[in-house]
Amino acid sequence: MIHLGLDQLWLMVSPGNPLKPKQGMASFAQRLASAQRLADGRRIIATGIERQLGTQYTANTMKELLRRFPRTKFVWLMGADNLLQLPRWGNWLRIIRAMPMLVLPRPGATRRALTSQAAARFRNGRLPARSGLCLASAAAPSWILLPVKEHPASATALRQSASPEASLQIIEGALP
Repeated sequence: MIHLGLDQLWLMVSPGNPLKPKQGMASFAQRLASAQRLADGRRIIATGIERQLGTQYTANTMKELLRRFPRTKFVWLMGADNLLQLPRWGNWLRIIRAMPMLVLPRPGATRRALTSQAAARFRNGRLPARSGLCLASAAAPSWILLPVKEHPASATALRQSASPEASLQIIEGALP
């Protein structure tokens, strides 16, 4: 996180994902409690702010975050698997234009994400990885694919890991 110039990483637990089936998903309270076990309360913050904001869609969450925290420079962190499917999200163009994005490689998705509809549409906004320290100050739409080892851990895998310490190592290991 330090190498990217980020002060904090927020683990934003969503009340629900309209693109995922509800069956088999842990409850909001369980997912928030799991994220809180991973957080250190200083650099990594677990939050249910999306529920507090009353937003269901990422575009609305971003809009509300920018309105409530006008002096904060946000960077949206997502996996390459999400960049690949971004055009399926509600108001996806508003999302990519709202704040700079940091894209983490994901097994089986990274190469396809780089040729995806979203990446092609905003290819001029792609910055070299060495621009990481400047990303928070970059004007959206801008994004960086972080050149780190692909990590297979999903949010579900993190929640199911043997210990909070192991999960925290996975999170911090994914960030330079």
